[in-house]
Amino acid sequence: MKKLLMICGLLFSVITFAQAQDGGGRQKMTPEQRAQRSAEGLAKKLSLNDDQKTKATAIFMDQANAMEKARAAGNTDKEARRAEMMKLADDTDAKIGAILTADQKKTYETWKAERKERMKGNRMGQGPKVGGEQ
Repeated sequence: MKKLLMICGLLFSVITFAQAQDGGGRQKMTPEQRAQRSAEGLAKKLSLNDDQKTKATAIFMDQANAMEKARAAGNTDKEARRAEMMKLADDTDAKIGAILTADQKKTYETWKAERKERMKGNRMGQGPKVGGEQ
């Protein structure tokens, strides 16, 4: 019986240690990976052409690098860091809007509003919606 308990305890320790090592299952993406993922998601959502996708990737790359620098600066004032991140997001949004056609802008604005509502719902403890849609 003691051996069984020791084996269970050892297994539990190994599993806990393994999860701690990989960051809880979530890997940190590089700025390049984040920019690429954002551009591809936008390209799918808005049917961007190749030129628009290239420009969007560059815009998202600038944003990702700026956010990485802001995080590295280690600003402990949460509100100041949040304000800086919001400014970066607004700047990126304006740049993205500049490369879109009129129809794409309408779709983009609708998508942003939906995303904002989902984020607001998640903060209020509602979690993701049923059916896999977040």
